[in-house]
Amino acid sequence: MSLKQQIDSDIKKAMLAKNKEELKALRSIKSMILLAETDKGSGGEVSSDAEMKLLAKAVKQRKDSAAIYKEQGREDLYKVEMDEAEVIERYLPKQLSEEELKSELQKIIAEVGATGPQDMGKVMGASTKALAGKADGKAISTMVKTLLTK
Repeated sequence: MSLKQQIDSDIKKAMLAKNKEELKALRSIKSMILLAETDKGSGGEVSSDAEMKLLAKAVKQRKDSAAIYKEQGREDLYKVEMDEAEVIERYLPKQLSEEELKSELQKIIAEVGATGPQDMGKVMGASTKALAGKADGKAISTMVKTLLTK
């Protein structure tokens, strides 16, 4: 079952359960997929890799907004954004733990032959491709910096 079909099915379930918060998040995912399908050059199809990038972007947007709301003391809006992020994360692959991320990055650093902070670009290029959808770019960047400065 494709992601789009899964989302459609879950939208129906959320409608029947009258779960407005989940329904809003699911509709936003569906909207993003439909927009990606109608983009020039997509041919009406979105690859699963592109779908994962869309979902990761959506989660990042929600979490960034939530952080701003938290800073401004808007707990009501913070909760809405975090709830939506949680719903969207269900469709992403399981995120790597900090230890798993460190282990993967050490392998990539060895493959690339990085020796210090000057090789950060090489490592980031390889790691963002290898770990796409499995880890947040910010977490990857932070871990790479720590590993390369040792």
